[in-house]
Amino acid sequence: MVEDARVSVRRVLFVCLGNICRSPLAEAVARKRLAEAGLDVAVASCGTGGWHAGEGADPRMVAAARAAGHDLSKHRARQLRARDFADHDLLLAMDRDNLRGLRKFAATPGQAEQAALFLKWTGAAPPLEFPDPWYGDAAGFAASVELAERGVAGLIERLRVAHR
Repeated sequence: MVEDARVSVRRVLFVCLGNICRSPLAEAVARKRLAEAGLDVAVASCGTGGWHAGEGADPRMVAAARAAGHDLSKHRARQLRARDFADHDLLLAMDRDNLRGLRKFAATPGQAEQAALFLKWTGAAPPLEFPDPWYGDAAGFAASVELAERGVAGLIERLRVAHR
């Protein structure tokens, strides 16, 4: 069960609605910070919806990420696939709606247990859900970067415990 801090996690999938804002940001931040921490954990991202499949990240998120030293220029959105549960140990949803979508999509109870709420699982300070900046302004996208950094810091701490 992914709620157990001792569970060994080697492959993480970040999941939001369209895979153009929050989840690609979390993926980029995690990839960079995990490498800096010396943790061998593969990361990827996807969306529960498929209407943005093949598109790049939202330009506002690209700009906010770039300002913080993260590159989203090569990102291409994709939709959740059934094999994602086999390909990843942990699927981290950005909000409760996406968590429900993940668990509904899971083929077995064991797969459903692989899904958790990103900020809650990582132990980041509130909020427990990662707000969608899509309808906001540039400040909301910059705040998303800060929130992703906090969440990934918590992820790294949990993974260090599990990998001891």
